[in-house]
Amino acid sequence: MSSIELTPSQKKILRALTNLHKESEDAIKGEDIAEQVDRNPGTIRNQMQSLKALQLVEGVPGPKGGYKPTAAAFEALEIQQMDDPASVPIEHEGEPLEDVIVEEIDLSSVHHPELCRAEIHMQGTSGGIEEGDSVVVGPTPLSKLVIEGTLDGRDDTNNILILRIDDMVAPAEEPNH
Repeated sequence: MSSIELTPSQKKILRALTNLHKESEDAIKGEDIAEQVDRNPGTIRNQMQSLKALQLVEGVPGPKGGYKPTAAAFEALEIQQMDDPASVPIEHEGEPLEDVIVEEIDLSSVHHPELCRAEIHMQGTSGGIEEGDSVVVGPTPLSKLVIEGTLDGRDDTNNILILRIDDMVAPAEEPNH
């Protein structure tokens, strides 16, 4: 799956479309989308042409017509599916990385603690991180997991940092008083 680069306004329109579609399951009218994203319907129609070309949207003809998101639309937006992706901080050599969103943390080979690697899938640029640099990811929203590691490799095509895990901490639940 090649990731599709969407402009912020395409993303906004696509997200409005998928949200409206989730609620109604019907084809969504351009006017309704225009209202959601505060643009005029003409703008929406133009954007829809480009989204159709990307096969993220299909047009439904007829009086009940409008637009429907394709499965690919959800995949393209899936990047945004984490409720609040900004809530997983990441630090490089002790400095927080501001423009990076951690999307997913994959822990490989957990049963070999000494070989343990974490794949950090992210959005944004991580240009300055070199192999051997220390990276801290977390705490994650739910389990409050914090991973401290050393950069072992990177996959820039997919925006993945591969960390050798030095320490992994999930705080014990606070006892309720």
